[in-house]
Amino acid sequence: MRIEKIKVLFVCMGNICRSPTAQGAFTRLVQEQKLGGRFEIASAGTHAYHVGEPPDQRSQACALRRGIDLSSIRARRVVAKDYEYYDYLLAMDKENYRNLLQDAPPQYTNKVRLFLEFAPHLTTDEVPDPYYGGANGFEYVLDVVDAAARGLLSSILEANFYGVQTASIKSN
Repeated sequence: MRIEKIKVLFVCMGNICRSPTAQGAFTRLVQEQKLGGRFEIASAGTHAYHVGEPPDQRSQACALRRGIDLSSIRARRVVAKDYEYYDYLLAMDKENYRNLLQDAPPQYTNKVRLFLEFAPHLTTDEVPDPYYGGANGFEYVLDVVDAAARGLLSSILEANFYGVQTASIKSN
C-alpha cells in the first residue's frame, strides 16, 4: 500500500520572512519525528515582490541559531495549481488568508487556514510580520511558528493515524 505524502504550503506576503521560517521549523520537526518521507513542505507569497530571492538575512540568522537552515529556500508566488496540489495552504495572517480565499477555486477553500489555528494556546491568531522591526521580532516569529508547527503536526498525525506519539511533539 502506497501512502500519499501530505503536502503543506506556508504562505505570507513576500515569502522572505514568515513563511520560509514556518517551512524551516515544520521541516525540522517532521525530520526529528523521522517522518520526512511522508511530507512535502514548501512556502510561497501572495505577492511577487521577492520572487527568486532567499529569505531575509535576519530570518536566516535567527533560524540558524536554532539549527534551522533556510538558505536553500527561494521566494515564489502562490500559483493557481497550488490550490489543487497542496493539502494545506496555511496563511500567516488574516490579510494573506483573505487573499488566498479570494483566489482559491471554490472546491479548495477548505484547504486554506490560518496557521495559528494550530496553536490555540497562543494569545494571537496571526504571525506578525517582523520585516520592519528589530531582531526580537524574528525571534518571536520563530517561537510562534514553532508552537503552531507542533500543533499542526499533531493534528495531521492524529487525523492520519500514523501511530506517532503526539504528546512528545506537543511537549518539546
